[in-house]
Amino acid sequence: MPTVPTDHLAGFRGKHVLVTGGLGFIGSNLAHRLVDLGADVLIVDSLIPEYGGNVFNVHTIEDRLRVNIADMRDEHGLRYLVQEQDIIFNLAGQVSHTDSMIDPYTDLEINARSQLSLLEACRHGNPAAKIIFASTRQIYGRPTYLPVDERHPLQPTDVNGINKLAGEWYHIVYHNVYGLRAVSLRLTNTFGPRMRIRDARQTFIGWWIRQLLEGQTLHIFGDGLQVRDFNYVDDVVEAMLMAAAHDVADGQIYNLGGDEPINLINLARLMIEVNGGGDFALKPFPDDRKRIDIGDFYGDYRKIRSKLGWRPQVGLREGLTRTIEFFRTHREHYL
Repeated sequence: MPTVPTDHLAGFRGKHVLVTGGLGFIGSNLAHRLVDLGADVLIVDSLIPEYGGNVFNVHTIEDRLRVNIADMRDEHGLRYLVQEQDIIFNLAGQVSHTDSMIDPYTDLEINARSQLSLLEACRHGNPAAKIIFASTRQIYGRPTYLPVDERHPLQPTDVNGINKLAGEWYHIVYHNVYGLRAVSLRLTNTFGPRMRIRDARQTFIGWWIRQLLEGQTLHIFGDGLQVRDFNYVDDVVEAMLMAAAHDVADGQIYNLGGDEPINLINLARLMIEVNGGGDFALKPFPDDRKRIDIGDFYGDYRKIRSKLGWRPQVGLREGLTRTIEFFRTHREHYL
């Protein structure tokens, strides 16, 4: 029976670590943590403008890691990049739900086929690597009960959810059949420094932060009573490090989740309070968004808490305070 390390962070020193999508929001925060832990970090990112990569995200650590500008759809390049890596944090993806409905084939290529290409590259060229896949709560679709645990039916409401589900299950099948050490984390609404605030393609909370800083009115679709949970990015990074370090995570799927589910009206009020000003207004749902909206959602993370000891440490107010202050200082690099 594998044992859980008592100090999981010490094991990253000197390890060769690949972070796909590493110039993006979560990937770059993970890269900062990894270099501080003494890992030898290689970032791979396509820097396609629509997908959120930003070189400023690593500007303070650029001399402490390597960056390779490459596209996950290049399967020949992947075969080279995975070689000799001890750990692969697989965060590259197309995460816009509306974009997936407008251009489903690109979403399929990035979120399904490219994931298969990475796993094939590992199977043939580096079968000993540990792979942590960033999945999403979007694959559950509209919940039939709350909180949503890992046994909840999977019923995606959009193309993105379908392809992310496929990408996740490729990882699990390659663990079950070929013995690859893969684990999947189903992320909920992650927020924090270095997130995309240029538009609402990836996250509404980032767009709201930009609007607040620019004195614009926050627009909430529908009645504003939709409930969501949130994770501050540092807590998500910690979950990924735990999953990488713990052998008991191999082949497993874990939900993340927050301790403070909140409806969107109250979230807007909290953000306005933290910002020191602002206002909001309700708007009817645009048809394209209403068709893929999932209603209320908050996750049950008891499995990862019981198996790996993870739980969120940064409260919603504190996380928002840190995030707004970051963008108050660095906003020009994210527009």
